[in-house]
Amino acid sequence: MTTRTPAATARSADCRTRFIFDDMPVRGQHVRLEEVWRHIAGQKQYPAAIRRALGELLAAGALLSSNLKTEGTLIVQVQGQGRLKMLVVEATSAGTCRATARWDTQAAVGDDENLRSLLGDNGIFAITLQPQDGEPWQGVVPLEGESIAQMLMNYMKRSEQLDTHITLAASDEACGGLLVQRLPESAPAPEAWEHVATLAQTVGAEELVQLDAHHLLYRLFHETPPRVFDAEPIEFACTCSRGKVSDMLLMLGGEEVGSVLEEQGSVKIDCDFCNAEYVFDETDINALFGMDVAAAVRGERARIQ
Repeated sequence: MTTRTPAATARSADCRTRFIFDDMPVRGQHVRLEEVWRHIAGQKQYPAAIRRALGELLAAGALLSSNLKTEGTLIVQVQGQGRLKMLVVEATSAGTCRATARWDTQAAVGDDENLRSLLGDNGIFAITLQPQDGEPWQGVVPLEGESIAQMLMNYMKRSEQLDTHITLAASDEACGGLLVQRLPESAPAPEAWEHVATLAQTVGAEELVQLDAHHLLYRLFHETPPRVFDAEPIEFACTCSRGKVSDMLLMLGGEEVGSVLEEQGSVKIDCDFCNAEYVFDETDINALFGMDVAAAVRGERARIQ
């Protein structure tokens, strides 16, 4: 289950690895996603700066979802009012994830633009826990920091009040992250924590996207090696379905859906995460609502004219 020497290939990916220091009150996690990230990044023509931020948030979501105590989904979301409207990652207790971004596609976005300049003012950073059984919980804080890692560390400081250091990186080929955290139940050990955090801060972006956990942890902590647990695989999976789209249409109501049907001849919904297309023709919509929706819309329009 554990090892103290680099034994895996430097290119292994799509997994999350936990570790703990037996002689220090510090735990940590490493994640590196390659095929998963390339699949997600290939769903849209993301500008480079937005793609990089989305990859960093994906790595963050994969790290944080390991803390899910019950079956469910963790949603990490950054919202802004600038050219970048939203970054969102969903990661599940089953080891699956999906991610997407929304932005003003008509606006210019420089390759090296600062994340905060893209988000604009009055943005928020939110984490939502959706257990499979039970009520959801959400924590929301204002945006603080110039990067996803800084925003997340500020969130952790505000919400959990735990000493945490996080480093995130993303390239066209892979994304990765490293999290180290002082154990919440431990007595204060500032020297031990500062030692681990200082070493963790030396991680470079290239190392995060290129090295597996064993090689990276050996490079960082070979003098005080942690106990490294078996890697946990991470896969892409989208939870969209025709049934969920049907429920959404029912929530919109017959008047709005019928108006679209009347104007376009069918209702088409694209999944923002995987680009799956769901098409409902007039027969489908009438069966869904149990009535001739388009005829009702036409009748109402004739009545008010």
